[in-house]
Amino acid sequence: MTTLLHIDSSARPGGSDTTAHGSHTRRLSARFVQQWKARSPETQVIYRDVGQNPPPPVTGEWIHAAFTPENSRKAWMHEELSVSNTLIDELLRADIIVAGVPMYNFGPPAQFKAYIDNIVRVGRTFGFDRSRGAEPYWPLLANSGKQLVILSSRGDYGYQPGGRIGDRNHVESSIRTAFAYIGITDVHEAAIEYDEFADHRLRDSIGDAEAAVDELVTTLVNRPI
Repeated sequence: MTTLLHIDSSARPGGSDTTAHGSHTRRLSARFVQQWKARSPETQVIYRDVGQNPPPPVTGEWIHAAFTPENSRKAWMHEELSVSNTLIDELLRADIIVAGVPMYNFGPPAQFKAYIDNIVRVGRTFGFDRSRGAEPYWPLLANSGKQLVILSSRGDYGYQPGGRIGDRNHVESSIRTAFAYIGITDVHEAAIEYDEFADHRLRDSIGDAEAAVDELVTTLVNRPI
């Protein structure tokens, strides 16, 4: 059975198709999941809303706990890592990760960065061994077959690679880098632009992004897991 991890990170509640001033990324991620379930109704969906319920940021205590061998951790260390463990367990169960991530000031929301910081963890999703010399790090989720779908939105336009301000887009690139570091490199994207223009260009961009989501579902649902 396929497991899909659905993550929303927008600070706005509700999708832009159902809520006044709602989130475009929530709109796209919900559409992806609905379309996927229509084609593969047996899929199990795990939902994680880090936009409304953000994970705690990494602290010095968190780092101390994470780099302490599990069998040497004190009770407070296990408590410190409890949210991280839950998030990583969800990620490990998932075959498909669908992340709605809007652009906030050229990068992902702080809530999603906190999510990344909690799942990129030594001993759980990447390995570290000084005896390996110049390459002490390695991904623990390589060859896991996991696929990542990033669904974004931007107020301006031209943020695609090679676009008029593509060099200012640090959303997809930073997410791709973090997930590749732990071994997830099969990544797909769709985005809505022109939000701040609120005219026919926004309507066209929404239509194009929704069509891209539908096409992605059709392509990915037929891939072997």
